[in-house]
Amino acid sequence: MHTYLVGGAVRDKLLGRPVVDHDHVVVGALPEDLLALGYKPVGKDFPVFLHPKTGEEHALARTERKTGRGYHGFVFQADASVTLEQDLARRDLTINAIAEDVQGTLTDPYHGVRDIEARVLRHVSPAFVEDPVRVLRVARFAARFAPLGFTVADETMALMQQMVDDGEVDHLVPERVWAETRKALGEPQPSAFLQVLRTCGALAVLFPEIDALYGVPQRAEFHPEIDTGVHLEMVLDAAARLVPGDDLVGFCALTHDLGKALTPAAELPRHVGHEHRGVAPLRVLAARLKVPTEHAALAELVCREHLNAHRAFELKPATVLKLLGALDALRRPARLDAFLAACEADKRGRLGHEQDAYPQAAYLRAARAAAASVEASAFVEQGLAGPAIGAAMAAARTDAIAAVKTNHPPS
Repeated sequence: MHTYLVGGAVRDKLLGRPVVDHDHVVVGALPEDLLALGYKPVGKDFPVFLHPKTGEEHALARTERKTGRGYHGFVFQADASVTLEQDLARRDLTINAIAEDVQGTLTDPYHGVRDIEARVLRHVSPAFVEDPVRVLRVARFAARFAPLGFTVADETMALMQQMVDDGEVDHLVPERVWAETRKALGEPQPSAFLQVLRTCGALAVLFPEIDALYGVPQRAEFHPEIDTGVHLEMVLDAAARLVPGDDLVGFCALTHDLGKALTPAAELPRHVGHEHRGVAPLRVLAARLKVPTEHAALAELVCREHLNAHRAFELKPATVLKLLGALDALRRPARLDAFLAACEADKRGRLGHEQDAYPQAAYLRAARAAAASVEASAFVEQGLAGPAIGAAMAAARTDAIAAVKTNHPPS
């Protein structure tokens, strides 16, 4: 029995990145061998075990054979006869198909080290086409490693295009699409996720609402990048810089401008009312992918209210209070922070404006704090009751926001 460190752990060590998960493959063993050593079984589809001391995953070397459509259309074989090279052959990319033994010696039959040095995402074998999830995984790895200079190999992109043309991507279940998308939104350069999916044709299949934004013009004086799809990519990357790893803000950034694809052609390049038009396609997308409730709810608020955030200094104090109420910001200040991060990313996601200040955020946070400081107890002591308390609190909160506004001039 031989144990090897595999996958992302080896890849990230070679890249000089922090290693988070240590996954291992065990060659020359049966399930009962590991059970006898105290390993705990956790795999349902194939034999995976947790080390009795470290808790790290150890999987028996296995092969897989395509038997049907989609992610579940596979039969696995895991026994003592499966070699390390056979196990590595079933992996998606060469950079993930490197193994390291306990002495630190690498096994690299598919030249993953070479591709790491060349900064290339390349498939291991033609069997890549058998699993449609790999299209999303390659796009996600592009979002992670694009800042390091990684690009997708031409032949791998061609295979992904073939998978789209053959309808394999049509069989992806919503849960897997969302799982990979959510991870991609937390990567350093999520725009690469969209770019890869769009190049291979998968964006139009999986995210037609987003694909429709490309080629839609905007007014150059406000959006020097002009193309709405390019703007979206810039907003995603701005969000990743502002709140690294935050997929909630990332999803809000992803969906904030869906209404621009629905602007009547005669009105272009203006997009009056796009914040309201975008709600319907956002709801369709969120329902189709089974997006978590808070992601969908906050994304809808960002879609509908981001222009109000941008013009916060122009709003009347009563309107600011209404905005804070829509966000439930008085009770949930963290929600306001996420909303403002998405709005700031939108403002910075424009060519030449990547470093612009966003004083609206400080103003709205101060307005929220001032409004939240108004409590009902003071009005109860004055003898007010019932609806009168609510009316008095609203008036006092409006006055408090007005006072804040004088101390936060736009700049």
